[in-house]
Amino acid sequence: MNPSNNIRVLVAKPGLDGHDRGAKVIARALRDAGMEVIYTGIRQTPEMIVETAFQEDVDVIGISILSGAHMQLVPQILKGLLEKEMRKTMVIVGGIIPEEDQIILLDMGVAGIFGPGTSTEEIASFIKQG
Repeated sequence: MNPSNNIRVLVAKPGLDGHDRGAKVIARALRDAGMEVIYTGIRQTPEMIVETAFQEDVDVIGISILSGAHMQLVPQILKGLLEKEMRKTMVIVGGIIPEEDQIILLDMGVAGIFGPGTSTEEIASFIKQG
């Protein structure tokens, strides 16, 4: 964790998905749970997300994907984190992710995957236990 002891979370929307209502709800809920939240906005490239995470010295990256491009975008983000030597940065993913893809993403290093209907309290608790 960073020296301030506040958990710093980057909420990111990679790819062409323009629907960010869920990401904004999560960002607000995590802020209400006492975390410092940076929201990147929509249509971010994996490189932009990694660079922002690096510059902001975040503890967690929350990736919101509804476009179906999770198997292309998430591995690129994980690779970028390794290149920046950010191995301790927790990566969580929210969206509609088929079970077989969830298994692959978890094996790649994603810490948690949260589908539609997951409570914001569950996500905040998962991060705090991290």
